[in-house]
Amino acid sequence: MYFLQHVELQVPSPKQDEVLLKMEATSINPFDLRIQKGIVWPFLPRKFPHIPGIDAAGEVFEVGSGVKNFKAGDKVVAVLFNICGGGLAEFAVAKENLTVSRPPEVTAFQGAALPIAGLAAHECLLRTPGFNYEKTGQQLNLLITAASGGVGQYAVQLAKLGNAHVTATCGARNLDLVKSLGADEVLDYKTPDGAALKSPSGRKYDAVIHCATGFPWSTFKPNLSTNGKVFDITPTPSVFMTYALQKLTFSKKQLVPLLMTPKKEKLDFLLNFVKEGKIKAVIDSIHPLSKAEEAWAKSIDGHATGKIIVEP
Repeated sequence: MYFLQHVELQVPSPKQDEVLLKMEATSINPFDLRIQKGIVWPFLPRKFPHIPGIDAAGEVFEVGSGVKNFKAGDKVVAVLFNICGGGLAEFAVAKENLTVSRPPEVTAFQGAALPIAGLAAHECLLRTPGFNYEKTGQQLNLLITAASGGVGQYAVQLAKLGNAHVTATCGARNLDLVKSLGADEVLDYKTPDGAALKSPSGRKYDAVIHCATGFPWSTFKPNLSTNGKVFDITPTPSVFMTYALQKLTFSKKQLVPLLMTPKKEKLDFLLNFVKEGKIKAVIDSIHPLSKAEEAWAKSIDGHATGKIIVEP
């Protein structure tokens, strides 16, 4: 495990096709915690010091050679997939092809909350056979676990923009919140039906966006429709093993590890939903960069409602 500490570094310089951002906000994702725990080593971090933080909202401060679509002063949202990070800083470098313009209707906090969580939810829906945002075709039955968390909150809202009936699980204190996001049925995960993931109306799920931990495949399987899929957004090695075995045995019901490559076009698509008021970020708390360790600890605790934001 790696440890967090505050240090002073030189302001990075944007290289070709990069923009330097004066950070306004970032948010913490489970992937950041996986990097800290060493779960994705030796792939990441590839060099030290590593600055955590993948989501970014800020103002373009400087552009590198070859940048055509941005100039100093532009407000943007970006995904920071650079070798050394990172959003938990006053300045950060972003690739132009992972940076989108932020409309004036979208605050920095709303922008910073969106990228990884929103894209993960969106990707699960795009991989769900029959789902569409035009609300055409047969209505699908979806289950979203940990629906009050960072990804879950977006999954509920996006699913309800499409042709889906949504059953959601969360803690008792967030039942009303998840209903307000549009869920048709909400289960307290600590109740017997919640622990068993049973739909109150007896529905079988065509897809599950699994944002929680601790549920074995045996709990999902009896609740799925004939070709039901479970998308695990934080897959463990056992999930990959189960998926491989199911592919080998041609199982119709499948546990699918979510592996996602962020795309600029998809981020812009979601940001337009935020601009139009069709989706919003539920923000758990906002922390100054000087107290980033408090935000980190809150994220590790695993019971945040929505997104945890850090601002310089």
